[in-house]
Amino acid sequence: MGVGPAMVVQQDGRAAASARVVVAAAVASVVVGVGGCGGGAEGGERNSDPTQTVRGAADRLVREGSSQARTSMEMASGGTRVTIHGEGVYDYRKGLGELRVRLPQDAAGDEEHRPITELLAPGALYMKNRGAGVPADKWVRVDIAALTDGNLVTGGATDPLAAAELLRGARNVTERGEKNIAGVRTRHYKGDVELSVAAKAASATQKKALAAAAKGFRKGRVPFDVYVDDEGLVRKVVHRFSFANGQPGKGVDVTSTTLYRGFGKPVKVRLPAKGDIFAGKVAEPGP
Repeated sequence: MGVGPAMVVQQDGRAAASARVVVAAAVASVVVGVGGCGGGAEGGERNSDPTQTVRGAADRLVREGSSQARTSMEMASGGTRVTIHGEGVYDYRKGLGELRVRLPQDAAGDEEHRPITELLAPGALYMKNRGAGVPADKWVRVDIAALTDGNLVTGGATDPLAAAELLRGARNVTERGEKNIAGVRTRHYKGDVELSVAAKAASATQKKALAAAAKGFRKGRVPFDVYVDDEGLVRKVVHRFSFANGQPGKGVDVTSTTLYRGFGKPVKVRLPAKGDIFAGKVAEPGP
């Protein structure tokens, strides 16, 4: 993707050192670093057309209002694999979310690394406990439209709304039967997302981010699996991304999984005040 790492996940040894996996980004040149019963405000919304069911996932989330979310992101490069986990809440009507992202042990050079708090907002990503020279009480703000991945992998977790918005570009959708996701019966759909189509069909808050992603990824199509319940609510979505990471011939494969539960419960996300945002240069970790 032609950018430098702000935070890198790496393992010991020469092979792993040459296969660094980027986890999170901080500034313009920086990049990649839940079941239960739904509120069910509008039941029986599953469309008989698999493609329309999948493409309507984002709109259905917005109508439901909010949910809890759990994320995992597995990144593989040069034989090295790491997984980053996140958990939080999201207000789909306001486009605001909060996740606590946990890095693998030793991922940041410490045996125990504090979770990174991420606030997701239209056009912006805020990160706290970012490290690398950022004061503990300050936030780092990232302009999502400036990221070549549109923040689909930058923060170590795909924005739960963006994960559903991607499905607006769903193609070649097939139904693969039923599956129980955390105690809820769902229908499994499989297909691929055409990023350029998803960007054109995206809501106003996601359009610029997905347009950036459509240009930044090595492959214009992203395979997915999605699981939708009888009310049309997405319960689980898995995307498989691939990008160049600025190294000719050496790509990074990312599998991003988002699970949704606890729909319709009140969600409060407070964005940081201007004075709480770090204005200095974000240091990058050494080799």
